[in-house]
Amino acid sequence: MTEKQNIKVAILDLYAGVENEGMRGFGEILMRYQEKNNLDMTVEIFEVRNNCEVPGTDFDIYISSGGPGSPLDTEGTEWEKKYFGLIDQLEQHNLSDDPQKKYGFFVCHSFQLMCRRYNLGYINERRSASFGILPVHKTKAGEKDATFEGLDDPFYAVDSRSWQVINPNEKQFTDLGMRLLAIEKERPHIDLPRAMMAVRYSDYFIGTQFHPEADARGIKNWLLKPEKEKEVIDEHGRDKYNQMLEFLDDPDKLMHTQNTMIPNFLDEAVLSLQD
Repeated sequence: MTEKQNIKVAILDLYAGVENEGMRGFGEILMRYQEKNNLDMTVEIFEVRNNCEVPGTDFDIYISSGGPGSPLDTEGTEWEKKYFGLIDQLEQHNLSDDPQKKYGFFVCHSFQLMCRRYNLGYINERRSASFGILPVHKTKAGEKDATFEGLDDPFYAVDSRSWQVINPNEKQFTDLGMRLLAIEKERPHIDLPRAMMAVRYSDYFIGTQFHPEADARGIKNWLLKPEKEKEVIDEHGRDKYNQMLEFLDDPDKLMHTQNTMIPNFLDEAVLSLQD
């Protein structure tokens, strides 16, 4: 009987100690995936912003979380230098002849940092925060991307952000061989650009502005807290709040995205490692 290969996953925590549902979401997806596929998987968490911790290059898969605050103001900080130093090393590894590539998934704040790194668009603060279970539209490139396989167009995901990346820099996308995979919902009555919602940075790196790790239980617990209920209703209205609670009970919306997108990414990474 052959021994199972150990797959090492690093989760880069960019929440800086702020209460969140994202880290639990990543952990539960990985646990389910490991059990379903009978894998030997090791998961380690690194406190990037609080403790300036970054993993080495000895992991197979890297998942980088969302987090609070501006994606512009941290430029030059010690933790960000170390973070991008790691990305440099992983990219160099993936350009090498080593057949075992390193896979990366970048969510929300991490997505914004990566877009800034590559100068893929204009980053600014939104007029008002976007929060809810909202439709996300695939581009033509997104329709062909394996990570989006099994998702409708549009599909639904948790969108929670005060910042955005808009006005795609098409020359940079072309020069760097990157692809815009998804964009923000249509807003016909608002004359504002639609934000970039997902980017394929390379064959091995992908990022999303939305939260594919979010699950109905976590978001419902969060929404039912009295202070969060008041916050959402004050910002978005009672109807929007009630609609969010309804969407949480719809298996074709949030849970379908959670059960599809990151598992698709893991399928690709794990298959590559086993090959």
